[in-house]
Amino acid sequence: MSTRSTSTSDDPVIENRDDLLAPMIGGEKPKADWRIGTEHEKFVYCRDSHAAPSYAEAGGIRDLLLALQDYGWKPVEEIGPDGTDNVIAMSGNDGTVSLEPAGQLELSGAPLDNLHETCAEAGRHLNQVKKVGAATGKGFLGLGMWPDKRREDLPVMPKGRYKIMMDHMPRVGSLGLDMMLRTCTIQVNLDYSSEADMVQKFRTGLALQPLATALFANSPFTEGRPNGYLSYRSHIWSDTDPQRTGMLPFVFEDGFGYDRYVEYMLDVPMYFVFREGRYIDAAGLSFRDFLDGRLSVLPGEKPTASDWVDHLSTAFPEVRLKSFLEMRGADGGPWNRICALPALWVGLLYDQTALDAAWGLVRHWTIEERQTLRDAVPEQGLKAAIPGGGTLRDLAREALAIAAQGLTARARLNSSGDNETGFLDPLHEIVASGKTPAERLLERYHGAWHGDVAHVYDEESF
Repeated sequence: MSTRSTSTSDDPVIENRDDLLAPMIGGEKPKADWRIGTEHEKFVYCRDSHAAPSYAEAGGIRDLLLALQDYGWKPVEEIGPDGTDNVIAMSGNDGTVSLEPAGQLELSGAPLDNLHETCAEAGRHLNQVKKVGAATGKGFLGLGMWPDKRREDLPVMPKGRYKIMMDHMPRVGSLGLDMMLRTCTIQVNLDYSSEADMVQKFRTGLALQPLATALFANSPFTEGRPNGYLSYRSHIWSDTDPQRTGMLPFVFEDGFGYDRYVEYMLDVPMYFVFREGRYIDAAGLSFRDFLDGRLSVLPGEKPTASDWVDHLSTAFPEVRLKSFLEMRGADGGPWNRICALPALWVGLLYDQTALDAAWGLVRHWTIEERQTLRDAVPEQGLKAAIPGGGTLRDLAREALAIAAQGLTARARLNSSGDNETGFLDPLHEIVASGKTPAERLLERYHGAWHGDVAHVYDEESF
């Protein structure tokens, strides 16, 4: 049994600017050491009622986590808001299985060398949770948003961080609680070799993030009915918290680098400080004040290195920088798209020729054009207009061709001699059809489902 260990009093105190830059600089790796980290969330439901199970009920979320011990996972505990110890994650060779606020189950995968390994990792995880779920009557749904649940239908997991966030969200936006309670995503974490490499990858990934949002759009239902969007999950981020979300125009300004990102993060309001196993509510307070020893909830104390790492995790832009880059634009979905998202980004960003070509697709777009595209995609998907003419579907064809070239150049082969390009196949199919996953769901809703969204549990579960 382990406990959450970041932000402890043993960490070195931040002394100067170099300490703030250290996580980003420390993330630099030679190309041979670049790895792929895939994170994916799924909704947990009771098979007999489609209800979302609570944490503590018999066969509920806690029992589901603990059952993973049969596969070698080890519990991670944390002191909850009520003062009791709670299992809030499981750690193992395949990374960490953790809980999102309403019990969405997330695998934060291990850093792996190639896409064959990342897809196999996802498969192992899904097989394990499905076996655990079968024993307790639980199913797992691969969508970007709960298709039929109201906020009040959903449990809240006993994590101190989440209580602070849920108290704060309504102060800064109208949809933050939906983000926490009702959404699921797939994300990819990628490395960089230098500050200049980070900048090119950040800019390319950020400009192309609406493409990922369109290709993976999979959240067209709210409370049992079409919501008017293809990716309602993406729309939710537009009214969650403007100080910690968005397209980050400064990333495209001359001189952008680690230091400018640190400035951005210093302006992102805090959520919490973690001390002696507990979260202290610091929502809305200034990390700059913390650096000066003037944080009202910890007067006289200065932040540690882990406090800064924690703080870096509380911004939610479309691409996020920590000691690696996170691509954050995709809705949750089935196993083949869990494998396809890292294929897209690795293909575009891990081969220099491909990266240069991908940046060439978007480098001339203005700040306004990038924002207009991002705003259009949740409703329009691949039909959204791109700067200079054409649609996102046209851009997708070019981007997928570049990604395939990048994966071919990597030449990571499996035991059968196949390279990684096959993982792009689900995306090629989406572009060829012109229909996002959400549009396929809507066709079934208006057709074979006869307006009954409950059919989604039969057809979109893992």
